[in-house]
Amino acid sequence: MSDAVSGSGSGGKPQVKTTLGGGGLRLYRPGQGYYTRLGTALGAGVIIIAGGLFIGSQLGGIINPKASYALPVQYGVSVGFILVMAAVLYWIVGLNRKANEFFIATEGEMKKVSWSSKKDVIRSTKVVIVWVILIGALIFLADIIFMQTFRWIHVLKA
Repeated sequence: MSDAVSGSGSGGKPQVKTTLGGGGLRLYRPGQGYYTRLGTALGAGVIIIAGGLFIGSQLGGIINPKASYALPVQYGVSVGFILVMAAVLYWIVGLNRKANEFFIATEGEMKKVSWSSKKDVIRSTKVVIVWVILIGALIFLADIIFMQTFRWIHVLKA
C-alpha cells in the first residue's frame, strides 16, 4: 500500500490518500456480505460448470466426431462458455454495486433472525408427523365410508 500526501484538509492538516498497490481482483466493499457472496458464487459456479458440461455433451452429438476440428470446437466452446460466465459471475458477486448492496443487506437481515433450537425443531417435526398421520387416517376413513355408501346406493359397482 502506498500513501500520497496531497493538499491540506480542514484545520490545515494534510490529507492522506491511500491507494492500493499491485494487482489482483478488486471487490466492492470487500469486508461485507462475505457469506452471501460466497454462497452465491459457489451455487452459480456449480451451475456454470454443469452448463459447460452440458454444452460439451450436446456439441459432441452435433459435430461429426471423425472431423479434425471436433474436439477443439467441443472443448473450446465449453471452456469459453465457462470463462465468459465466470467473468459475469465475478462482475455480479464482486463488482456490481446493486447486487452487492443486496448481498450485504441480506447478510445483515440474516443476522437478525431468531433461529429455533434443535430441541424445538425436533419437537415441531414430531407434531407435524403425528398430524400428517392422523389427517391421512381420517381421509382414508372418509374414503372407505364414501365408497361403502356409493356401493350401497348402487352408484359404484365393485
